[in-house]
Amino acid sequence: MSNIEIVEADYSNPKHAKDIVFLLDGYAQDPMGGAKPLKTEIKNNLISALSKRSDAFSILAYVGDRPAGLANCFEGFSTFKCKPLINIHDMAVYPEFRGMQISQKILKKIEQIALERNACKITLEVLSENEPAQKAYKKFGFEGYALDPEKGHALFWEKSI
Repeated sequence: MSNIEIVEADYSNPKHAKDIVFLLDGYAQDPMGGAKPLKTEIKNNLISALSKRSDAFSILAYVGDRPAGLANCFEGFSTFKCKPLINIHDMAVYPEFRGMQISQKILKKIEQIALERNACKITLEVLSENEPAQKAYKKFGFEGYALDPEKGHALFWEKSI
């Protein structure tokens, strides 16, 4: 297997910044990411905006020196547990590197950071038809969320503004 390196991104590192935008744009163009490239204004401003957020961190995966995977995460707060939580907002592995267990390595790094921050859980959203991603998340121990199974599983909703 090729040399895989997992690192917490440094938003002030030009290579990390370039690779985050490259991988996120690739994800955005994937059918599971909306199938549209990022707008130029997003590409130009994303790293600056992320670097201003104390609750944000990104994980990069490299195969050799090539960017291969990305997770953008944000710390939130669980009122029921009175502890931080980590939300994985974006998770992507570049197509040519899929099948190399990169997602598992990224998730392990996120879990390590979550434990360091005394978080009570890690959350994410996944499309109902994205079976490869669901398989990877289940393999790592994720499952649908329900306070009481008789009341059903939580649904992720949004209202664009």
